[in-house]
Amino acid sequence: MTSRSAAPGEEPPSLPDDVWEQFTRDTEADIRANAPKEASARARLVTERLRLEDEAAAKAAKRSRFGRKPKTPALPDGWRTGPAWREMEGRKPRGRKFLGLVGVVLAVVLVLAALNPQGVRSVLAGHGWGASAAAAAPLPPETAAPTAAPSAADPDIPTLHRPFAGSPAEQYADGADGIVLPTAKAVGTNTKAEVAKALRTAKDFLVASNLDPAVLAGGKPEKALAIMDPTANDAREMAREFLAHPRENHDPLTLFTRFNPREVRVVGSVVKVRGRMTVGKGKHGGLRIVADYTFVYPLTRVQKQESTAAEVVRTIVRRTVTFELLNPQRYRVTRGTLPVMGWDSDLGNSACGIHDGFLHPQFNTDVDPQPSGSATPSITPSGPAVDPYDRSKPVGTGRSAACGSLSRT
Repeated sequence: MTSRSAAPGEEPPSLPDDVWEQFTRDTEADIRANAPKEASARARLVTERLRLEDEAAAKAAKRSRFGRKPKTPALPDGWRTGPAWREMEGRKPRGRKFLGLVGVVLAVVLVLAALNPQGVRSVLAGHGWGASAAAAAPLPPETAAPTAAPSAADPDIPTLHRPFAGSPAEQYADGADGIVLPTAKAVGTNTKAEVAKALRTAKDFLVASNLDPAVLAGGKPEKALAIMDPTANDAREMAREFLAHPRENHDPLTLFTRFNPREVRVVGSVVKVRGRMTVGKGKHGGLRIVADYTFVYPLTRVQKQESTAAEVVRTIVRRTVTFELLNPQRYRVTRGTLPVMGWDSDLGNSACGIHDGFLHPQFNTDVDPQPSGSATPSITPSGPAVDPYDRSKPVGTGRSAACGSLSRT
């Protein structure tokens, strides 16, 4: 197709209709594309929220200059947050948390090791804290004869700081607190007050003969001897003779507890005690008191220089002593004393065959069977093993052998 320009004085030629329509359509499209658009409601809401957050952050930053902690601006639900962001926002670094926990546990272990090294060793050996704690729980007073021996304790090794470890004695009472008197009541011709006084006197005798530190260190039991009635029978003179000239059939250890002070010493100031007293009517019509008690003594060798690694062993002594409060109108008695009518004992962990008036505990590290301070060698234990903590059997059970062995100490 060809076209020409209009000549002077002529009207310009008109455009074809199809061209004009195309021009109109293109022009309208360009106008719509370039015309300014109004923001949608969603966009306006978001814009306004961001503006408010920026203003709040600016105010918080200004307040933080004066020592106030700025608050973290709340994020709109679903806005600038996603599963990964939210998960990380409330999570602490795992590495730091684990290391902090390890540090706390290590600090606790170090403190426990310093306070109770034996307990830590027990835990490491697999015995655990729970069993030790349960074993240390005190027993209620014994009011009747037990029906069986105590159960086995944790096999802990006794130390200077824990001399009763691994022994049922950890549950026993300390010293005189273990001698619990029964309720006093009138018996026969003896009033309630007389019975109460006799019970207290019997306890004083047991303390003086088995718990007095001076007597345990080899001294003479003068306080105990003074309690024995000298006129009712010859028990006091017999005891004095045993102490002055001890021998096999005249052994003061059947009534008194004494150790050779040149050989051993008692560890600490606590002796564990377990037993009971019973009252009834005696053969001579008066009040009869039978005391049946077990005394557990922790011991170590006497050394020139003490060591925390010193070996500790235990000697277990069970005694029965019978007292009878005689009627002064029928029998000769000495006021303020108490007749001792008989006694018996079982001695656990003391060298056999030595009768010098002292108990000689055996140590695991002993090589020579002859204890120091004695010129007589001890006899090797034999026969069936006896449990010295078994209070369910009468005193003297299993004494048929010349020197019985023990199942534990």
